[in-house]
Amino acid sequence: MLSARQLERNAYRIRQSRRRATIAAVSTIVVLGLLVLVVVNAPGWERVRLTYFDWGHAKESFPKILDAFWLNIRLFLTIELFVLAVALLIAVIRVIPSPALMPLKIIAALYTDVFRGIPTLLIVLLVGFGVPALNLNGMPTSLFWLGVIALTLSYGAYVAEVLRAGLLSIHPTQWASGRALGMSYRQTLRHIVLPQAVRRVSPPLINDFVALQKDTALLSTIGLVEALRAAQVYSASTFNFTSLCVAAVFFIVVTIPLARFTDWLTIRSLRRENGI
Repeated sequence: MLSARQLERNAYRIRQSRRRATIAAVSTIVVLGLLVLVVVNAPGWERVRLTYFDWGHAKESFPKILDAFWLNIRLFLTIELFVLAVALLIAVIRVIPSPALMPLKIIAALYTDVFRGIPTLLIVLLVGFGVPALNLNGMPTSLFWLGVIALTLSYGAYVAEVLRAGLLSIHPTQWASGRALGMSYRQTLRHIVLPQAVRRVSPPLINDFVALQKDTALLSTIGLVEALRAAQVYSASTFNFTSLCVAAVFFIVVTIPLARFTDWLTIRSLRRENGI
């Protein structure tokens, strides 16, 4: 049974929450309303509306862009698996304290430094056009797999550093606890350290994958007809850019839920650390 004092505190908190929510809603509506008024009353708004927001062109281009967007989804899911595998391997190699692995450590460090330093678009162009020019036996010539290789090389370096930071953040006592229980170094890493590290870096990992999902559009530069390329083809034939906005909406529909999920994970992690 709650005391009268506690009931009064709870009621006060509810009133404060409602007041904050009301203020936030009103201020948001006012700001967005002003922005809409400024844009709609701009001298060139009618031309912009017809060029970028034409409903007829949106309906006509929608099916083609939707079909092409499935390629973006397949690329994203495939690349994500390869990125996780490459990044985990690189991160583990760099944190294992074994002198015998020094050559691999050097290669891993060079890989992360080089591919984090080269713009992703440049990597896509180098792999997409450079690898087929080598005429090596067994090398893929499919644009799909060339795109997978390019983005895996780029994002593997970024994600490897995120995972390495997570592994290094685990307190040494966790390693010692595993060894004290009779586990080998590999078992301690797999069952004790790695799960904690992945949980700690889940928000930045998902942020990287949000960026990866958008960067699949870069593969249009090597000839893949994904959502952006399909929108460009349509706009080139109609001289209207509404299709580009349609493609943008497809990416937004996917990235916003991932971004909100990242925020939820961040808040959850903070609450766990603070014991809330």
